[in-house]
Amino acid sequence: MILALTARLRPAPPLRASQQALFCWAGALLVVGDAVFWLMFAAIQSDSGLAAVDGPVHSLMVDSRSPAATAILAGLTTVTAPEVLSVIGAVFALVWAVWKRELWRPAVLMGAMVLAVVVTTLIKQLVSRSRPPSSDFLLGPDDALSFPSGHTVGIGVFTVVLAYLVLSRYGTRTTAVLGFAATFALTALVGLSRLYLGYHWLTDVVASLGVALAVAAVAMFTDAARHGSAKGRTGALNGRAPNSLPAADPSAPDAQP
Repeated sequence: MILALTARLRPAPPLRASQQALFCWAGALLVVGDAVFWLMFAAIQSDSGLAAVDGPVHSLMVDSRSPAATAILAGLTTVTAPEVLSVIGAVFALVWAVWKRELWRPAVLMGAMVLAVVVTTLIKQLVSRSRPPSSDFLLGPDDALSFPSGHTVGIGVFTVVLAYLVLSRYGTRTTAVLGFAATFALTALVGLSRLYLGYHWLTDVVASLGVALAVAAVAMFTDAARHGSAKGRTGALNGRAPNSLPAADPSAPDAQP
């Protein structure tokens, strides 16, 4: 039964951009993500740079609370909690695989989310940064470590990788700009919710954006390396491998039996 189901799986659609261009984009995201993360790490270690405004920003968020904003941001942070988002992502990937009869792109999405959880957990344990005062928490106690924000990393990886996997096959330049802008806006909003609700410092959230970009870059590189350039994939789908030689004519004098 498993073999029969596997036989019905379709290959992922061809990429619209060249492999070289996608490698460049993935490399740029990785460099930017790493730079953002390490700058925030250095800031909290030296208590300088952006870390100097962690306290004032936290106080501003606490003083700016209102019932309406609390209801909206509390709902958002509940839905994007790492354990909840993991379940949502797994169900989404399963439905995608069954509906489209395709395994590769759902697997890349889930692999990126698992990598995000592993990386976030390791960083939290290695840095061991404490959260803001528990008296400012709006949704009850949380004894987990603060740096980076698991909510922000999770939603960032999920939305950015999903946008890439779809738009790299079907999108235009306009839809790509709008799609990635929407993913960054949603990620920033989730990060804002963590600041507003009192569970993270500003540098936690900014560092989380860097981690999310770096993990998304790994997913992009993996997908591009697996599927190659748009030209090569198109040739393969047309029944001819790229750069393949024409088949020999059996009727030719030099043809082998």
